[in-house]
Amino acid sequence: MKVLVAGGGAAGMIAAWRAASAGFDTTLLEANDRLGMKIRISGGGKCNITHDGPMASVLAAFPRAQARFLRPALFAFTNRDVLDLLAREGVHAQARDNGRVFPVDGPGSAAKVTAAFEALVRRAGVQVRLGARVRALEGRAPRLEALVLEDGTWLRADRFILATGGASYPRTGTRGELLAALGALGVPVAPWFPALAPIPLKAPRPEWEGIPLREGALLLKAGPGAKVLARYPGDVLFTRAGISGPAALELSRPVEAARRDGAAWLGYELAAGDLDGDLVALQRENPHLAVRTWLARWLPERMCAPALGMLGLAPDQRMKDLPRAGRKDLAALLAAFPLGEPGRVDLEKGEVSAGGVLLSAVDPRTLAVKGWENLRVCGELLDVDGPVGGYNLQAAFSTGYLAGSLAEVSTHST
Repeated sequence: MKVLVAGGGAAGMIAAWRAASAGFDTTLLEANDRLGMKIRISGGGKCNITHDGPMASVLAAFPRAQARFLRPALFAFTNRDVLDLLAREGVHAQARDNGRVFPVDGPGSAAKVTAAFEALVRRAGVQVRLGARVRALEGRAPRLEALVLEDGTWLRADRFILATGGASYPRTGTRGELLAALGALGVPVAPWFPALAPIPLKAPRPEWEGIPLREGALLLKAGPGAKVLARYPGDVLFTRAGISGPAALELSRPVEAARRDGAAWLGYELAAGDLDGDLVALQRENPHLAVRTWLARWLPERMCAPALGMLGLAPDQRMKDLPRAGRKDLAALLAAFPLGEPGRVDLEKGEVSAGGVLLSAVDPRTLAVKGWENLRVCGELLDVDGPVGGYNLQAAFSTGYLAGSLAEVSTHST
């Protein structure tokens, strides 16, 4: 039986290795001139391979519907299975305190991870075709007939596995174009949507570039005085154009959704509780304390004077001279430090992209597209977007493995 796997990233390499290891005549198509382009740049070249812990806790990090869908795949090919496979190829890894798993080699180790998977693929007998971008799909349910390359070549097979990725980081070759092709065949799809991306601000603060806000939570509201629409604890980092960092990346999808709905405002919760009461007590106990000194407990020093300026307070303001209105403004500032309105979140800059083939259209036990006898999808082409921390790569490895497990679950022999 001839198997064609489109996409030589994390999911595609594992799918091709798995299919070839089971004895199938397998060809892997990759649009770039080498495999694993997105893996090579992941984690700044360090590659956050997966997330540590039992698979139940890994699944719990995904939205509930995604976790339910991913369960068969993640238990079929676990984080331990991934790490054992890499260790046999000489790539060893360790978990950090936050559960993220990286190779022990440090910088440049992403290339070693990619090389290990490529070695597995080639040793299994997979025929690798580089520079082979799929531009169209030919067929009609229930059977796909061929993949059409950019040069017009038709490639036929008995089974097709699509692992061409999403629409983020197009410079790595993942443009997401096959989603439209699948939609044209009647496969239910959701348009690509930005996720795990930095958030631009309409009024950025480039002078604060590189400054972090820590130990608080990023808030999404409909406006400065509106209710909180979403909240994510974690650090943010000012960039020239806006904010990045863990909390910004995690909240980028709901931020863009709210922005498109016409009402989005961002703040950062630096402190909670009865701040006004604390300030009253401090005015009594330490009246000569500089307000700026007190503010530096929560804000980086470089931001304190500008923050006081936002409230019309002098940089040398003393607690004893702080008026009631100023005190309440300070408490409000720390409860939701104003970041302002977000700009358009760029789909191409996300670590992953939301959207893809709807999970309801795919059998989670096989990754077969419902209504199609010989078509499977895996990796980021699925409508799956987990949090930062190695979860998305694990989902790609696991779904690729299950999609490539043709011998165990195939019911439509040719």
